[in-house]
Amino acid sequence: MEPNILILIILIIIILVGSACCSGAEAAFLAVNSIRILEVATKQKPTSYANQLLRLKKHLGRTLTVITITNNGFNIIGSLILGVYGALVINNSFGLTIFTIGFYILVVLLGEVLPKAIGTRFSLQVAIFSVPILRTLNILMKPFLILIEKLFPVITEENEISTDEEEIRQMAKIGSQKGFIEADEAAMISKVFQLNDLKARDLMIPRVSAPSIDGSEMLSNISDLLISNNSPWWVVLGDKVDKIQGVAKRELLLTALLKGDNSKLVSELCDPVEYIPEMIKIDKLLTTFDKDKKGVKVVVDEFGGFVGLIGSEAILSVLAGWWKK
Repeated sequence: MEPNILILIILIIIILVGSACCSGAEAAFLAVNSIRILEVATKQKPTSYANQLLRLKKHLGRTLTVITITNNGFNIIGSLILGVYGALVINNSFGLTIFTIGFYILVVLLGEVLPKAIGTRFSLQVAIFSVPILRTLNILMKPFLILIEKLFPVITEENEISTDEEEIRQMAKIGSQKGFIEADEAAMISKVFQLNDLKARDLMIPRVSAPSIDGSEMLSNISDLLISNNSPWWVVLGDKVDKIQGVAKRELLLTALLKGDNSKLVSELCDPVEYIPEMIKIDKLLTTFDKDKKGVKVVVDEFGGFVGLIGSEAILSVLAGWWKK
């Protein structure tokens, strides 16, 4: 069969399309966010492309090996075939030189640069679109992949889907700089991690400063104290050292006074107390406030002695950035 310019054009298109698909898929797999894939995959069936993509991403080394082998096949072997066939079609050394330079420029622009830019920009969409092709190539290359993985075990290592504290901090910082989230939101995200570094004893009101009332006192005797001190919660003490009858809300005590219940004892209006160890971490403590809906807890030491008082507002002050060591 005589060399044909149409066949030459078809070969050029095949090589460019193959190279472009491989370059785009490689860029997409490197750029796609694993958390985003997981978010999409959990909403779909186990057999969906998103879940298959999750498995391919988990074995990223193997996936990139398949893409690299295929890409080199198009670029190297395809170019050799094209060069030989091009020499038959273009029976002219100058024309062949121009053809080679032109083809090189096309491969760089259309086979590498542009597809990688698209793959990076639309990483999730391109990666999902590549799934059926890559799974087929995985099956076809399986014997070869097994051999490569025996020689280079690092390829078989799994990539766990995880994000550490520093990465999240950086993501929040970049998001703030680019205007995706507000600066105060980024600061609050950073403060959330500080909760794990703090303990109840760091934020509590020490015992010597904690507002307290004798449980045997009548409301009429403490009215002036309640008016002059605006602490929202009061520790109601018993008749013995470290004996705590409960905690009383200032608002509830003032309401009782306004109703004329002056003869009532403070102990009659207090809520049951919840004790927490002074070494409990603040992030764990925060969840307990949400569960029992109480606004204050009594902090005790290792011997069960009353050492302080802590409210949910103390934790919120850390998140808001008001708290200082």
